[in-house]
Amino acid sequence: MNRTGIGILLLASAALILLAAVYLNYDAIDEAYGAGPPYYSRSTNMDKWTNPLPVLFLGDVLVLFIVGLLIRTGMAKVKVHE
Repeated sequence: MNRTGIGILLLASAALILLAAVYLNYDAIDEAYGAGPPYYSRSTNMDKWTNPLPVLFLGDVLVLFIVGLLIRTGMAKVKVHE
């Protein structure tokens, strides 16, 4: 595989990782703040509810760092050297 192919593969990987992170964030926030109380729509387990935002924030920072590195490396490989 040549440099351009590797670069495109890295850019596609970055896009897939970013889409996976967006889906996981949406799913976690929808479960926590969706319609009705969490945990099977009963209020008996409200004492076990936790805020998912701090953990999601840490995960998002890590994902953005990894995606940034993949995009930077992928763009460098796709760039045509003269």
